[in-house]
Amino acid sequence: MKKRPQFLRVAGKGRKVATPGMVVQILPDDTATATRVGFTVTKKVGNSVIRNRTRRRLREALRLVAREDGLPTGDFVLIGRDKTRGRDFSLLKDDLRQALRKGLDVNFRESPRGPSGKGRDRAK
Repeated sequence: MKKRPQFLRVAGKGRKVATPGMVVQILPDDTATATRVGFTVTKKVGNSVIRNRTRRRLREALRLVAREDGLPTGDFVLIGRDKTRGRDFSLLKDDLRQALRKGLDVNFRESPRGPSGKGRDRAK
């Protein structure tokens, strides 16, 4: 995924799972023919060299996990955190596996804030 509206669609309609090494937003789609993945790292993580290194680590972890376990169809956004850069690579892959397992589980309970993160609807 490359375009901002695609990322916003996953953030708005998908599930969000946070792990120590990353945040994964998941929007499964059984009717899709392909798996689309986007990577993002904010400027809070560091300069462009650090952000690109973080993004490369996420990309490689996803490549290896997809090769070993496979990926379902749908849209995925991997968000790099400050800890992504220094986290042991095997732990980073485990974080990704855990996030995918949780996010694709139909019984996964989201936080009370809901998928949009905007808080509960309040009665007026």
